[in-house]
Amino acid sequence: MSAKHLVIIAGPTAVGKTSLAISLAGKLNTEIINADSRQVYREMRIGTAVPSEEQLSAIKHHCVMHKSIHEPYNASMYEMEVLEILEALFERKNIVIITGGSGMYLDAVCRGIDDIPQVDQEVRKMLVEQFEEGGLEGIRQKLKSVDPEYYERVDLNNAKRILKALEISEMTHRPYSSFLTGRAKKRNFRCIKAGLDMQRGDLHNRINERVDAMMDAGLLEEARQLFGFKHLNALNTVGYKELFEFMESKHSLQETINRIKAHTRQYARRQLTWFRKDPDLRWFHPSDIHGLSEYIGRQTCIQNNEN
Repeated sequence: MSAKHLVIIAGPTAVGKTSLAISLAGKLNTEIINADSRQVYREMRIGTAVPSEEQLSAIKHHCVMHKSIHEPYNASMYEMEVLEILEALFERKNIVIITGGSGMYLDAVCRGIDDIPQVDQEVRKMLVEQFEEGGLEGIRQKLKSVDPEYYERVDLNNAKRILKALEISEMTHRPYSSFLTGRAKKRNFRCIKAGLDMQRGDLHNRINERVDAMMDAGLLEEARQLFGFKHLNALNTVGYKELFEFMESKHSLQETINRIKAHTRQYARRQLTWFRKDPDLRWFHPSDIHGLSEYIGRQTCIQNNEN
């Protein structure tokens, strides 16, 4: 029996993952699973660059706009959901495509993530209040006290990650680092990893053009409709955060648009930093569908011959 293969198409925002994945899926007669952690939410269509109706109808997509911003959702839940989808798809297909820019979601599917307990909302509320009172330095010092190992590893400017570690430690009376085994889980499919990239200037131009297109498509109105829910984690993302501040009269509209572009470029750099740490990921220009197709063909042949 032929091995089952999951083709990963990763890369920074606006690089062209969706178009290439749809073209490739057509060639391979397969379906696409979304791995963008914000495109899962139905209320955030414009600001997350959800594929168009035409693109969604061209190829069957999974995990797109199927959750509400009011529902709890994380990488662990995504992992379980995608594994169920893959089990069904691999009964009909030998190759499935997964594409997106959320490195943690892609890793969750390929390697699995550590089994970390769900956070109690009362614990979260208590720690958020401590953060608001004592600031970033306060929660840094608390983390250093309860989990010095994770303190040495975490981005100390990332309050969200520090709070998550403190939540787990507070709730379980164990250091958060003790849950991070880093061991890959066994999968019954093979991952073929491809990354898309281009010259920085070209990528920055695409990002700027995308932001302008989003604004023309009604992003400001979409953000207005979501303003009352700005405290939700799903909306703590580039595009919406800046527009919420505009609505609070902190910046002019043009300043806000420029800030969205700058922050999106910064986000793209962080995505590339994450993906470049993976030695198994082979890089392609988004226009090189021929080279990517040949690479996938070679990898499937090699892995099938190994079975």
